[in-house]
Amino acid sequence: MTVSAQNVPVIAIDGPTASGKGTVAQRVARHLGWSVLDSGALYRLTALACMQKGVADTNETQAAQVAAGLNVQFDNGAIFLDDRDVTEAIREEPVGVFASRIAAFGAVRQALLERQRAFQQPPGLVADGRDMGTVVFPNAPLKIFLVADVAARAERRCKQLKEKGFPANLTSLMADLQARDERDRTRSNAPLVSAPDAITIDSSNLTIEETVNAVLDHWSKSGA
Repeated sequence: MTVSAQNVPVIAIDGPTASGKGTVAQRVARHLGWSVLDSGALYRLTALACMQKGVADTNETQAAQVAAGLNVQFDNGAIFLDDRDVTEAIREEPVGVFASRIAAFGAVRQALLERQRAFQQPPGLVADGRDMGTVVFPNAPLKIFLVADVAARAERRCKQLKEKGFPANLTSLMADLQARDERDRTRSNAPLVSAPDAITIDSSNLTIEETVNAVLDHWSKSGA
């Protein structure tokens, strides 16, 4: 990372699956005129590529090789893998489950680390994920840890999937979210934890707009 890149401000938004961090990050970035990093998309892209190549979600070495060699492009909200639009495909539940499993591998996380840091470009970056404030951008002037209770998150994910035309079952989604939370919190490599200097926002009973305003308010108060 260059010295100039290190001086580019970053708002890091971490949190569990379906806490709303992706939508919040997009809206905060739009308000500030900054770029956005959806780090989860990189893990989902790796997962999709592994699935297409027949790589098992237990094979750390091969998964890391796939991560290192990803041919991806982000273009105005669309995401391409090997020149094919996979914007919707990477959001399917089997891809998300696969991504959660390979995200526990240190070699996969290391392969994607510099790719994520390359997004730190002027005038600023809003980065969402699970280790943005603890590992990827530890010097970010504002770190948000966005949480919501599992029932609220399951309902949001269920609605989101149905709106996109995917089948969804609330009970199975809740069980899946609980399993992902456990994997994310207990993995040895970059576990999901709040950075010591992060500000926790519970969005269980907040609208997206209220959550976005809370983040912007903290940014304004930060004086960064």
